[in-house]
Amino acid sequence: MKIAVAGASGLIGSALLPALRADGHEVVQLVRRTPRTSEEHRWDPQHRRIDPAVLQDVDAVVNLAGVGVGDRRWTEKHKRAVLTSRVDTTTTLSETLAGLAASDPDRSRVLVNASGVGWYGDTGDRIVDESAPPGDDFLAEVCVAWEGATRPAADAGVRVVRLRTGLVLARGGLLGRLLPIFRAGLGGRLGSGRQYMPWISLDDEVAAIRFLLTSPVSGPVNLCGPAPVTNAEFTAALGRVLHRPAVLVVPPPALWVALGEFARVGALAGQRAVPAALTDAGFRFTHTDLESALRAVLARG
Repeated sequence: MKIAVAGASGLIGSALLPALRADGHEVVQLVRRTPRTSEEHRWDPQHRRIDPAVLQDVDAVVNLAGVGVGDRRWTEKHKRAVLTSRVDTTTTLSETLAGLAASDPDRSRVLVNASGVGWYGDTGDRIVDESAPPGDDFLAEVCVAWEGATRPAADAGVRVVRLRTGLVLARGGLLGRLLPIFRAGLGGRLGSGRQYMPWISLDDEVAAIRFLLTSPVSGPVNLCGPAPVTNAEFTAALGRVLHRPAVLVVPPPALWVALGEFARVGALAGQRAVPAALTDAGFRFTHTDLESALRAVLARG
């Protein structure tokens, strides 16, 4: 296959690209800067511009682009950037693929587009699969708009897969920021610790995307492991694999001071999401329990 990837420099994209190449696929990278190699092509999603010729002969597009959600305190400016960076990139790709499908209806294409389990809002201890309705907080609103931007491609007959990804366990991302804290013996649960954390190993995240490129699946797909855990269970497991205590508690007021609105939506809320669509399609996880996934991450260090 010839596959175009947007957001290739991020946590997931930087692991996905070498895996796709190892599978024998031809990879095209969409970049906003001046291209440095022949496989890089410039686009301008902020102004919704891309040369359709770049995607003319691709079989698949994987869109992982978007401003980091928890990278900084949520100001109104940052919230706008979180939303527009996702909607603009997705709309640009979706509308371009729709135009190409109209001019060449016999060619099969797939758009694998990122989204998040934040779609569901705070679900407490209720188990949610892909049929659950959206929540009503900011992250849920972002995911609804984000996924909605894929509609032009889907309406044009492009197979669209929407990846509702949970916490990806890797040396970077949230886990990368937690490791030094826990190694220092300062780790602990956030608030009550009862909020669920749907996690997935980076290995399984990449494997699932590769699987969905060719598997006849469309619509939302929860990318999270089969055994979601609470924040208290997560911190206890991380403490065990690091052989450090994890008995401290970060009270909600302290999180509000440090994180603002993100504390309520991103740290104290959670989703007990399960990967029903993925398992029904026959995908097999490498890491089915949290501790094995954490130990695999640490073994790479």
